Amino acid sequence: MADSSSRKVVNVRCRACRGTNGEVVLDLGMQPACDFFPPVSVPGPDPVYPLEMWLCAECNLAQLRADPTVPEEPRGIEPAALTEQADQAVHRVAAAGWLRTGSRVLEYGSPHGGSWLPLVTRHGASVASNDQQADVILDCFGMMHCADQGEALAERAARLAVGGVMLFQYHSLATILRYDQWNALRHGHYAYYSTTALAAMLARVGLVPRQAWVFDLYGGTVLLAAVREADAIEPTDTSVTDLIADEMKLGVQEPARLRKLQRAAESRAQILRTWLTRHREAGRSVVGYGAASRAVALLCRARIGAHLLPAVADASPAKQNRRMPGTDIPIVDVGELTARRPDIVLVFVPELLGEVRQRIPQVEADGGTWVDADSLSTA
Repeated sequence: MADSSSRKVVNVRCRACRGTNGEVVLDLGMQPACDFFPPVSVPGPDPVYPLEMWLCAECNLAQLRADPTVPEEPRGIEPAALTEQADQAVHRVAAAGWLRTGSRVLEYGSPHGGSWLPLVTRHGASVASNDQQADVILDCFGMMHCADQGEALAERAARLAVGGVMLFQYHSLATILRYDQWNALRHGHYAYYSTTALAAMLARVGLVPRQAWVFDLYGGTVLLAAVREADAIEPTDTSVTDLIADEMKLGVQEPARLRKLQRAAESRAQILRTWLTRHREAGRSVVGYGAASRAVALLCRARIGAHLLPAVADASPAKQNRRMPGTDIPIVDVGELTARRPDIVLVFVPELLGEVRQRIPQVEADGGTWVDADSLSTA
């Protein structure tokens, strides 16, 4: 059977450059909306929609081919790793001279929550008013939620004051490719940035990247500082050129390289199903932790239901008493997790593993173990 991820697609226009030349590099088939967690009392079936990553051959932006879903975004609990990274990032930016006392700051935040404004104001910055241009524009996982990437970036660039800096944080496409993070693809996340593609997008609105920092969050998150070309007096820092060189070696612009994500999706789904089946047959109880969007495609692609995974615990009250989209798996609170005394707790958000082990010691006190879902093997 032909690999559906390699097919050309007609009637697609790039969300950034408006080009029409490109191809699907990852096709996860028909999936429920990753942010729609139905009440447990509503059995389904849930609506499903195509979930495909399309790579523009003209500007190399990886993006959702289409997204007919309507965002619901029930708020999750922000991992400690995310807040710690934000604090580190603001300190590095300030140390590099990009954040100064008196700077006016405008933030384009993520609909998932979290803000850097309390951190930057501690460094003497103030929040820009609606009618002001900003010396510092913050975008932490914000623009990826914009369907029209070109328009969203142009809006941000128009708000940037002379001599200002745009700070743009993103989960790198290089990371997604390097670590086979195929289930980073989800409805509502319209773009998956390589530094290479983002630099081209910035050039179209008169901006140029000047400095970059890489953090361990999500396996590799980049914070990029960009300025107006007229303000780029000094040459681009090697932190940017080194990132781009690494991405080129990895092949973030090559459809053939990106198609390995398709193979990873098929492999990881089979591994999860085999692993859960083996533990069920051995009489060991497994409960999930972290009702994250990245778990939705994995559970659906592996055809996992409550017979193999009877519950997923989550600390967010907004998700409790609901169920994982496309499945009959209920989302429960931490109290029910410990009451079940599971042999294994399977964590779907690796960044949470250390945090929840400390916060819920009862699991190990009862003889249970915590397992990172990304580390599973058939062994």
